[in-house]
Amino acid sequence: MIATKLTELLGIDHPVVCAPMGSVSGGRLTGAVTRAGGLGLVGVSYGDAAFIDEHVAQAAEGGGVWGVGCVMFTFDDRPGLWDKVLDYAPPVIALSFGDAAQVQKYVKSAADAGSHVVVQVHDPEQAAIAVAAGASVLVAQGAEAGGHHRTQATLPLIPAVIEVADGRVPVVAAGGFADGRGLAAALALGADGVMMGTRFAAAEESLATAGFKSHLVSARTADTVNTHAFDVVRGINWPAGHPARSVSNEFTRAWTGKDAELAARRSSVEPAWVEAVARDDTSQRAMFAGEVLDLIHDIKPAAEIVRGVVSEAEEILSGLAQRIASPTA
Repeated sequence: MIATKLTELLGIDHPVVCAPMGSVSGGRLTGAVTRAGGLGLVGVSYGDAAFIDEHVAQAAEGGGVWGVGCVMFTFDDRPGLWDKVLDYAPPVIALSFGDAAQVQKYVKSAADAGSHVVVQVHDPEQAAIAVAAGASVLVAQGAEAGGHHRTQATLPLIPAVIEVADGRVPVVAAGGFADGRGLAAALALGADGVMMGTRFAAAEESLATAGFKSHLVSARTADTVNTHAFDVVRGINWPAGHPARSVSNEFTRAWTGKDAELAARRSSVEPAWVEAVARDDTSQRAMFAGEVLDLIHDIKPAAEIVRGVVSEAEEILSGLAQRIASPTA
């Protein structure tokens, strides 16, 4: 058993968090991670009402310590959906990608509703804003992450955010974690746990399609690309400086770096792209994945992933302790 400030605060068994990946982290995956002793988070991302009613409701029915992940700037444009999330009384609300005013607004609202509030940050300045706003937990997400991210690498980001937190709130490391080696490394840097996305996308319970899961196993880290193409074709106005890491395919090769042209041609490109996504055409669809692809070789039940990560980390940490105590052993 690995006990940290995170496990103590939330009352969970293991310092392992499933990232709230939109259209991937549904109620079934969230429940499986939570039952295994970690923290499962439903990824509602862009605030789809039907998705919330299906998957947040499913997570709530399972009980335990679970949560919902919300992309802040998108909820500003969808009145009523934030209240819909709060109506399910999630024990944890995870917030990401918002400016200072949005962080203050959503942290206060979630805390007033009785939830622990997790805020994802990408630099020390964002960490200071989140702590001042009253965040319960910080997630330090490095550029190795799948999906949207910023530019700072995970390894130097973790201690920088920990310095800002200064012991006031737990810090979870994200971006580049898929196994017990990563958890052990994060703990050694002073983090209180890890958030994993790509590894859980390759869980049996994830909502990732068959084609997507196949690529998570077969693709390598070198096959990923940072792109804005999928945001442009969907008409999602992401703030500047937030590329999304995805497995490269014909669509990214055709449109990465051509944002203005794709935006101008969106009315003709989008219908065919939507149709391709519907039939799981992996040459066209988005397959967000991080730099951990070299470490993912199979699809497993979420509980097995949680237990494997924790047991491997325990073994590594025990071995390190023995090596330090007996360096010649």
